[in-house]
Amino acid sequence: MKSTGSTGPNAVDWEERVDMSRLRDDRLSRLKAQLEASDLGAVLAFDFSNIRYMSATHIGTWAMDKLIRFALLTRNTDPIVWDFGSAAKHHALYNPWLDLTTAEMDADPNAPHEGAKRPRLESGARAGISTLRGAFPPDAEIAEGLAKKIKRELEKFGVADQPLGVDVIELPVLFALQKEGIDVVDGQQLFMEARRIKTPDEIRLLTQAASMVDAAYEELYRFLRPGVRENEAVGLVAKTLYDLGSEYVEGVNAISGERCSPHPHVFSDRLIRPGDPAFFDILHSWNGYRTCYYRTFAVGSASSAQRDAYTRAREYMDRAIALVKPGATTADIVKVWPTAQEFGFPDEEAAFALQYGHGVGLSIWEKPIFSRLTSLDHPEELQEGMLFALETYWPSADGWGAARIEEEVVVTADGCEVITKFPAEELIVAGRRYYTVDGPLNLERDSQSHRNTTWGRGEA
Repeated sequence: MKSTGSTGPNAVDWEERVDMSRLRDDRLSRLKAQLEASDLGAVLAFDFSNIRYMSATHIGTWAMDKLIRFALLTRNTDPIVWDFGSAAKHHALYNPWLDLTTAEMDADPNAPHEGAKRPRLESGARAGISTLRGAFPPDAEIAEGLAKKIKRELEKFGVADQPLGVDVIELPVLFALQKEGIDVVDGQQLFMEARRIKTPDEIRLLTQAASMVDAAYEELYRFLRPGVRENEAVGLVAKTLYDLGSEYVEGVNAISGERCSPHPHVFSDRLIRPGDPAFFDILHSWNGYRTCYYRTFAVGSASSAQRDAYTRAREYMDRAIALVKPGATTADIVKVWPTAQEFGFPDEEAAFALQYGHGVGLSIWEKPIFSRLTSLDHPEELQEGMLFALETYWPSADGWGAARIEEEVVVTADGCEVITKFPAEELIVAGRRYYTVDGPLNLERDSQSHRNTTWGRGEA
């Protein structure tokens, strides 16, 4: 089964598709291997993406910014998840893998078993809560209760004297863990290393997520015209994706006209006008796996300056993709991109994320990172199974337009494959085709009409 292929989103008995049990096992195996190779005794996750990677649990996107749930993996256990209210009871009913373990110390010694997985002595689905980002009264000692839960497990499984890696944490929780004598260290890198290489099932899910954005861009192309507002385009894309089964539309960047340069990274209620450049970034999740996928259109027609900007952005993209293969580095890629000063910024920090690359998985910014800010001095080697997005940008010479292109790329044994398939090799003109007395209106034209005539340009 080719991992970059796509199938229908449903499970069927007549075709092998994504194997969710294998997905869960492979992710946990990668995380355990990283833990075993580290000097940590356990890792504690509050970040939803890390919790999902570890435990294959999910309670919805409403809670992603609240740090209310947490999960622990020790050297001698499978994941333990403390969850929000009734979610823990739901997991006990519908997440049977949380009641199984591959670890001897974690298993019920009296329970019969077959194979490597055994019933657990205690369930991995438990009720627990953090501080609601400070909303609980501090004297309710929620943070202290959380710390005691973690200490119990660390002592029970013989790793209390070893460092505990944590991904992100609220200060009251950090202080409470330290008060219990726990050595808290950075655990985020362990998660990032585990998630760096994607399994075939992950690649298949990421490809499916990208195919849904292909469809959203088709709808957007049909919809764009003068008088449409940026926020209406956002609504259309979100509806299209949710109708196709998206779990979460994280965001739609909709940028048009003079808002294109500099890139503001947020949509508005601006009305799109004839001749406008318009670029979009569509970020959504399908079964947890995300997209980051830019495309640029011209609405009605495009100026020569806009066409030139697009050609330049495309050239930087193609030069980068041509270098992608195992053994190449992030430094090799960013060397073919322009410096910040070449397109109007004082330094690489000011221009960050315009000529850019980043891993894509359960979150949109994973390893590896491609940027002149860090990659030249700290290169990362590309490996088969990596999946990342490459983004290029170029401002147009007229001072207000710009082009933005992004492709998602899978590193294969001998090169790469691009999984973002809505056409982008040339600038696409969306909107109604206009006709003059002499035939179709030229699609390459300045939006200020007098500049398209010899008298208007002062040449007659």
